[in-house]
Amino acid sequence: MRKLIAPLAIVVPAIVVPAIVVLIGLALPAGAETKIFIVENQPDGYGIDQCLASGANCGKPMASAYCQSRKYGQALSFRKAEPDEIAGGGASADATCHTRGCVDFVAIECIR
Repeated sequence: MRKLIAPLAIVVPAIVVPAIVVLIGLALPAGAETKIFIVENQPDGYGIDQCLASGANCGKPMASAYCQSRKYGQALSFRKAEPDEIAGGGASADATCHTRGCVDFVAIECIR
């Protein structure tokens, strides 16, 4: 009986550990491409603009629909875009307000 236990102690980890590594590798997307889109956040009368800007769950369907319209799978995140993210960091809150009529922007991160 003792001779049987020793080989099992070696064989079982030798099978289980590689199997776990393979399963983890399959669960993670290899080289998933992400992109952040900066989009005007126009008030729509339904509150979607507020959902997107706040990052609330109610904005998830709209953010995912935007990603899908750009040939990406789904939205990873969405939030209000800061002025330094717009136009490579050259925009300020005042410039955005005066030239765009005080339009807010959201950043939608998509994954392919």
